[in-house]
Amino acid sequence: MWTTFLFLMHTALTLGFIARVLIRPRLDPSVRLAWIMVIEAVPLAGIVAYLLFGEVRMNQAEVQRMADVRDRLTGLRIPSPEVVADPPNFARPVVAANAAVGGMDALSGNRIVLLDEDDAAIDRLVDAIDRARDHVHIVFYIWLPDHSGTKVAEAVERAARRGVACRVIVDALGSRALVRAPQWRQMREAGAECVTAFPWGLPFISVLFRRLDLRNHRKILVVDNRIAFTGSRNCADMAFAVKPRFAPWVDVLFSVEGPAVRQLQSVFLGDWMSYTGRDLGDMLKTVDPVDTPGVTAQIVATGPDRRAGSVSDCLSGMLHAARERVVITTPYYVPDVALDAAIRAAARRGVEVTMILPARNDSLVVGATSEGFYYGLLAAGVQLRLFRPGLLHAKIMTVDGRMAMVGSANLDRRSFELNYEVNMAIFDQGLVAEIDARQDSYLDRADGITLNEVRNWSVLRRLRNNLLALASPLL
Repeated sequence: MWTTFLFLMHTALTLGFIARVLIRPRLDPSVRLAWIMVIEAVPLAGIVAYLLFGEVRMNQAEVQRMADVRDRLTGLRIPSPEVVADPPNFARPVVAANAAVGGMDALSGNRIVLLDEDDAAIDRLVDAIDRARDHVHIVFYIWLPDHSGTKVAEAVERAARRGVACRVIVDALGSRALVRAPQWRQMREAGAECVTAFPWGLPFISVLFRRLDLRNHRKILVVDNRIAFTGSRNCADMAFAVKPRFAPWVDVLFSVEGPAVRQLQSVFLGDWMSYTGRDLGDMLKTVDPVDTPGVTAQIVATGPDRRAGSVSDCLSGMLHAARERVVITTPYYVPDVALDAAIRAAARRGVEVTMILPARNDSLVVGATSEGFYYGLLAAGVQLRLFRPGLLHAKIMTVDGRMAMVGSANLDRRSFELNYEVNMAIFDQGLVAEIDARQDSYLDRADGITLNEVRNWSVLRRLRNNLLALASPLL
């Protein structure tokens, strides 16, 4: 009798959760099917997995607070002569897609510099902080208490002690080593305000209100509304002490001067005001453009509380606009259906598409899942190159030598649906040429992989990769 009762209860529960999956809004059909299979195939554990990871669940009061902050900051925008109201034909749909997703205009009159690949790039951050006179605003997903991280922390201490308002945000998971280290306490003692994004708190209670794996994955430094830095690089040595066997970690970092600084400031203030409840919107001052013509740039900030799309939509728009050449660098390739289809479609219509990925991935599961997409990409005509010396962590897409997207977002569903990301679209042939030259340097350190090689992989390797690729909608 009890066996029958438990069977009926489990069946009812399973059918109830399948119905919930089917009626949830904004889910791709592939995601719905994957979760239905998990719920059916793994009794009870599949339901628990769906409760933990199946929905982008957030505290509604938190979502409303973030929306209120965005409305407040949007209301502070002033008409700017740097707004590119009539972009060139090749960029028009891309600019429109970026604005629809991130809510910001393309702005001319910027000076943007691609910094060195090595640890000397961190010295530029330290120098900017040492020159600060009014404020220093920092958000990093990972900030390690290593040599580079300590140099930046000490610069923040110096700035705070001389009266500069220093505000620091780090992700509670990504920067947990720093939060536990003396540098965190020392920054606070010097007068810096330091907060953590998405602290764990009491996990068994927190899980009732929001997903525990939501993360702030952004990398931004803003100094005095004068200069900003952004890109894929975390505040850490290339040796990356937490995963040294994959080192060096190879990233891109850009310095930004001009009106785009105000957009990066807006992203930081949105986070700060949401986390602390303190209104700093009046700091969103006009930023003077650099000498004309300058670089046209557009900041695209995304997050799970926003329902206007993701950076995947922006990248797909760039791919549809491509006519000659696309180069993509990413450490993690677990895309949604639309982006994977856009990449393959570009190659099929004759665009030269090259993708550069690390030969060794720091995540075995993600690395194997990425390999599950290799056959389809190669069969479509995409050229795949595997970077040998270390983990290539840069996130770049360039199109036709005329536009680029760089920033913190990986080409995976986590960046598209769960993480708070910040990317920068660039529309300038000179700067895009520099970015392409950096990607060419990656190609010099990479080996090609062919369709025949993938076909000759062992049965077990293909089975593993393809099974994980089937689960990619859940990763």
